[in-house]
Amino acid sequence: MGNNRIPWRKIWPPAAVLAALLAAWQIAVSAFGTAEYILPSPLSIAEEGINVGPRLLEHTLATVGLMLPGFAGGAAAGFLLAALIHFIPGARSGLYPLLVLSQNVPVIALGPLLTLWLGYGVLPKLILIWLVCFFPVSVALLSGLNDTDPKLRNYMEMIGTSRWTMFWRLELPHAIAHLFSGLKIAASYSVLTAVVAEWIGSEKGLGHFMMLSSSGFQTARVFAAVFLIVILSLAMFGLVVLAERICVRWKPDRKGE
Repeated sequence: MGNNRIPWRKIWPPAAVLAALLAAWQIAVSAFGTAEYILPSPLSIAEEGINVGPRLLEHTLATVGLMLPGFAGGAAAGFLLAALIHFIPGARSGLYPLLVLSQNVPVIALGPLLTLWLGYGVLPKLILIWLVCFFPVSVALLSGLNDTDPKLRNYMEMIGTSRWTMFWRLELPHAIAHLFSGLKIAASYSVLTAVVAEWIGSEKGLGHFMMLSSSGFQTARVFAAVFLIVILSLAMFGLVVLAERICVRWKPDRKGE
């Protein structure tokens, strides 16, 4: 069984660097007397975050309610598309370039178009997150499916294994680590894209809260929302890592890291 203890050796170095940066930030702002509307100190940001805590919580829950189904839908679409490309002969050469091309359209440009076509409801925001999240999942899974041990594949073909059975028993288990690599990227993208979607048009969410705070020159509130976005991204990433630890039990722990 894997070692599920908290890897303190991995946690304390970045935590120490972060603490040092925050301390330097606090000292610099105090020493130079920087105006709060330009750059508030970490203590001012924390104080303002506590003062508007109920509002921040409401907007955070709205963002979570958008990013979770967006991530789930994007991950499912990425899985299905990768499986489709893998199963259908010639589909990779025809669809893979379009898959890459889909990521060259800026999110900030696509969002207003989706809003124009579908209105200001939840659907255009979800579609925007799906379009961003499906790509890393598809690419990672395709890479894993194509890297299956050819000797094992040839052996299963020799004994008459069906294409479907080979997929579930050999190719997908071999590609599961690649799949989780794509899911980690998609998890972080889901938070950022949800915030962008809220910028484009929303009445709730951290993106909407940041827009209102920025227009009112309430910089401390903007930073408080940014910190919450970072925490949400780390939490989503951590949940995928936890799911990977549970699902990929064969993956050995690397000592000394």
